[in-house]
Amino acid sequence: MRLLSLSSLLLFTILLPRAHAQLSLEVGYMPILPVAQVFVIEGEGWAAAEGLELNLRRFSDGPTMVKALLADELDVAYVGIGPAMVARARGVPLKVVAAAVKDHIGVVVQGKFADYTGRLPMPEAIARFTAEQGRKPVIASFPAGSVPNTVLRYWLVEQLNLSLNTVEIRGLGANAVLEALLAGEVDGAAIMEPILTAVRTRIPEAQITAWGRELLANHPGAVLTMTEAMLRDHPHAAEALVGMHIRATEILRRQPERAARHAQPFLGDGNLPLDTVVEALRSPVLSYLADPRRISGATVVMHNFQLADGTLREPVPLADLFEFSVYQAATRSGR
Repeated sequence: MRLLSLSSLLLFTILLPRAHAQLSLEVGYMPILPVAQVFVIEGEGWAAAEGLELNLRRFSDGPTMVKALLADELDVAYVGIGPAMVARARGVPLKVVAAAVKDHIGVVVQGKFADYTGRLPMPEAIARFTAEQGRKPVIASFPAGSVPNTVLRYWLVEQLNLSLNTVEIRGLGANAVLEALLAGEVDGAAIMEPILTAVRTRIPEAQITAWGRELLANHPGAVLTMTEAMLRDHPHAAEALVGMHIRATEILRRQPERAARHAQPFLGDGNLPLDTVVEALRSPVLSYLADPRRISGATVVMHNFQLADGTLREPVPLADLFEFSVYQAATRSGR
């Protein structure tokens, strides 16, 4: 066998295609459809082509994810705008770089409470239920500080002119809300998909008594956030991830069947029927979007409400919370 000369060997090595070094990112998410962009990105395998490795970490709710952000355990988080504001107020150097969904919370009721809400306005239904059943209606949602919990309280106080003491709000994780509804442990829930569709599929008499815009018009839901260190140290990766997020949003809007195949393994215990996921993706409470500028106005409303009721301990400079330039760069580059 003829041996290559040292110069030939060096030339051969130089001409070999170099493997792209992958950047590993810790990405937090919840098992719910308002963050389905990350499921599509993972399912389509786009990240590897951009030199990114996404280590997906599952959380039961936004406030739990805030603890991981406070501990500097995440680079990227698909989290509700409410917890994002809480995290920023607590000193986490976090930026919202893209929206994910808006108007995504619905109020589902069941059992005896559904009998009252089906024939009476909600304030009267709550009063009659309490008087005749000897207890307040129990409404499940995520923990305090989360988007579902905030939107529920806003609806009760600002839209229905009720005191929060007229109901019992029970803060639970995503799977726990579904289990509580199916077990009849709660009378209703202010929650998102796929829980709304799953409950109505399994409990036909369950009813949606209020849809997204009725609770808080244009309320922002989940958002794509990144740490300032991620944006500073890896700007090209940040732009690439936002570009993938935009592409995933279009698939969610236009190809729910395709998106459902990617989302199904991440929802609940992974055994939710595929047709239920498809139906949930077509739900009127899901309005997917990516442009963070479209949620900035309603974020102010939510911020001021959380500040007034003490969920936020101090004001959050919203101009510091949002970073629009990454989305704008991704759209210009067509990524």
